[in-house]
Amino acid sequence: MLKSIVLIAVFAVAATHAQFKCPKNRGQFEHPEQCDKYYVCDEGVATEKICPDGLVFDQTIRLANKCDQPFNVDCGDRLELQEPQGTSDYCPRKNGFFSHPDPAICNVFYSCINGEELEMSCTGNLHFDEKSGTCVWPDVAARTGCATNAYKKLSDGFECPKEVRHDKNGLTILHPNYPHPTDCSRFYYCLNGIEPRQGQCDAGLVYNEDIQRCDNPDNVPECKDWYKDEDDKKSN
Repeated sequence: MLKSIVLIAVFAVAATHAQFKCPKNRGQFEHPEQCDKYYVCDEGVATEKICPDGLVFDQTIRLANKCDQPFNVDCGDRLELQEPQGTSDYCPRKNGFFSHPDPAICNVFYSCINGEELEMSCTGNLHFDEKSGTCVWPDVAARTGCATNAYKKLSDGFECPKEVRHDKNGLTILHPNYPHPTDCSRFYYCLNGIEPRQGQCDAGLVYNEDIQRCDNPDNVPECKDWYKDEDDKKSN
């Protein structure tokens, strides 16, 4: 019985290959129905192949590897795809660029390579658009339910202010800094104005809000004695 099943499977695969007639003796050619499947023809004999999960086949690419991101390829009527092999909510397929799984977070997206995700953020007030694989203006992305820029909060409660910060020339500060409320040697910075991180000044320096960077304590009146206890200990 098992032998019969194996033979049936072999014949089915052979029949599938036999149905595809190579347009040329050598080359790679698209599957008529499935966008991530293709055929490699060698001496007129077709071998069925499939792109890595998340990528699709583009016969027009002048490279040996013709699998590319879906937003770069016109699949036409070839709408079928292999079953997703995603590794997490961030990577619903093993390869590609994907929106944050929370639909309210429109400025963050993930680059997935073989199931490993890398979190990325759009600059300014842009939103990620899966159809183009890029960050675009909100009205172009046309995503609904997007929250405000401040989508993350640190463990101490700090979150990036919604107001866009400008320098003395009126230009937008892409990664603005903010003073820590209780620690002169620390400060906050917001990547792309939206993702909060905590920074630490080098030893002996304190954060100076006026110049937006770490400075000598003598230049920051409210923090001039911040290291006094340490200096007293060293002198004793």
